[in-house]
Amino acid sequence: MRTLVLGLGNELAADDAVGLLAARAVREQVADAVDVVESSAAGMALIEIFDGYDRAIVVDSIRTGREPPGTITELGLDQIGRVVAPSLHQAGLPEMAAVAERLGLGFPSEIRVLAVEVLDPYTLGGGVSTAVAAAVDELARRVCARVEQWASEQTRV
Repeated sequence: MRTLVLGLGNELAADDAVGLLAARAVREQVADAVDVVESSAAGMALIEIFDGYDRAIVVDSIRTGREPPGTITELGLDQIGRVVAPSLHQAGLPEMAAVAERLGLGFPSEIRVLAVEVLDPYTLGGGVSTAVAAAVDELARRVCARVEQWASEQTRV
């Protein structure tokens, strides 16, 4: 089974870089077991990245205002709501999965999203906030733990 770790973000936009930083932190630890990819793309532009993978871990920033910055939330595909957007280009994971199925593309059947609550994902040229920077090690640890869990499940089958 092929596994993808996808770090999303924009390293020029303050806290939005957290997904990229986490991907870099796990790359050497899991490189033999999975493919680690960094991307600043969003929406349907990501569908080709997912093609051919059975499982995926997506690492990204989130700004809900409901949790303190640096809080890590883990969600499955079934827990992610649909994106209400004016364009298919702004589609979320559930929409991409549906489009991939209709087009006959390979799309992961199991997806976990690890999202870090951020303080400032918008300031161009700004650095990562202290709270978000402090979450990167724990985020990387959780990604590696999920990769190890999936690997052990695969060897049992």
